[in-house]
Amino acid sequence: MTTNTAHYSAIDAPNQYADLGDRRLAYRSIGDPAGKPILLCVRFRGNLDMWDPAFLDALAGHGLRVITFDYAGWGLSSGERQMNPALLARDAVGLMEALGLRDAVIAGWSLGGMVAQIVAATQPQRLSHAVLIATAAPDVAVKPGEALFNETAAIAGSSVDKDTILFFEPKSAASRAAAAASYARTWERREGRSPDIDAAWAAAILGPTPRFPAFPAPQILEALKHTTLPILHIAGDHDIVFPVENWHALNGQLPTLQLVTFPQAGHGPQHQYPETAAGYIATFIKTSK
Repeated sequence: MTTNTAHYSAIDAPNQYADLGDRRLAYRSIGDPAGKPILLCVRFRGNLDMWDPAFLDALAGHGLRVITFDYAGWGLSSGERQMNPALLARDAVGLMEALGLRDAVIAGWSLGGMVAQIVAATQPQRLSHAVLIATAAPDVAVKPGEALFNETAAIAGSSVDKDTILFFEPKSAASRAAAAASYARTWERREGRSPDIDAAWAAAILGPTPRFPAFPAPQILEALKHTTLPILHIAGDHDIVFPVENWHALNGQLPTLQLVTFPQAGHGPQHQYPETAAGYIATFIKTSK
């Protein structure tokens, strides 16, 4: 494992590696090395470079140590690639152990939000908070996602038009402008980028239509019903894959859950509102015990 204690931004942070026996995980760490750690689990077909740098830097600007990583077999990480969130959670926990993270915040976006829920439910002693971004509510089937997401997410490569459909609200001019700005920031880094995830492999697992419920996890729901860990979920009001209405259905059932919903926003609210989303997260961490 390599370590570095310098204060980096999302654009210039070096790739580092943690050896976990049968796999080697690539990760980056930005912000204050002594700051409270927040470990971010990435989305479907995501890698180290699929987080908006403005969002990461804004989190670091609140004094957090922001850690991103590639799951085993994804991007720059070695090992057998998986898509099962329960197996991906092993990578998050293993990296926390390798880096000696304690009293940490587990966070995740989309598929990564399912990973974060599993970590929160099974490893609460390691954590102080959980932050979930545009992810599936556990074992809830109120409103299904739209086939448009599956159709678009299966397309190889990346483009601003594709990102606008997947992560923003195409009907809103403001959201479309935010998509273009976020896309430009995301591709600003040139050196040491993480390779794309194999589109055909991912699409075959995703399937042509949304699963319903998207995250059939009754044990996770039961654990979160009895947790004392503060949980924040951030969403857009029109998430085409994981509608926020499924989280609203859990009102009164999860004792520590807080919900924040951004207007005219889609599946990537933290990319449309990077500074505001980071501010909500930082305030939540500082004030929720």
